[in-house]
Amino acid sequence: MKGTSRRYTYLRFNDDQVLEVVAPNPRSLDAESIIRERQAWVLKHLDELSKSQRVFDNESVLFDGRRLKIIFVKTSGEEGLRPDLHRGEVSILASDRSSTRELIRRWFLKESSGYVMRTLPAFASRLGVSYRRADVREIRNWGYCTRDGRLSFSWQLTALPARLRDYVICHELVHLSEHNHSQAFKRRLASVLPDYRQRERELGLTIPL
Repeated sequence: MKGTSRRYTYLRFNDDQVLEVVAPNPRSLDAESIIRERQAWVLKHLDELSKSQRVFDNESVLFDGRRLKIIFVKTSGEEGLRPDLHRGEVSILASDRSSTRELIRRWFLKESSGYVMRTLPAFASRLGVSYRRADVREIRNWGYCTRDGRLSFSWQLTALPARLRDYVICHELVHLSEHNHSQAFKRRLASVLPDYRQRERELGLTIPL
């Protein structure tokens, strides 16, 4: 990318919600002027970020749309994880806190895989599509679909309430027949999820690990 044209300069918020101005030639950049010009965009996205919630932090984890408090229990024996949804807690049994993320990953992987494999066939039938294979693993997005019919879903899917998990699953299934986000794609998605736009907005307020 060459030149110093403003059209090559853009704004973004990083994972720590810090605003970054990205340009091909930072030395000639007038960041304050650019931010003033895009003030409405900046304020809108700041408001959205203030309402967003992360799947996991040092104190809590999001599971099935609920925030669970993490209770660390130091142990010299076998490591494990004990969720108590009634109390809104999850106990991490380990010799060191550094094991927390991996124990949560294993728990989520099992729960997400179970949900996807139970739910996917029914939605595929309703949409009249078929897929070659499906898996749940570590990916950057909530899900994706390849042109050869393979579906992948994030191991973090179980952090979401069922209605948003269903949105992700249906979204990727529709891509089996509509490979973009055209009006045809939207009509097909609306045929099984009439409120898909609302679910889409809610999904945008959850930030994966």
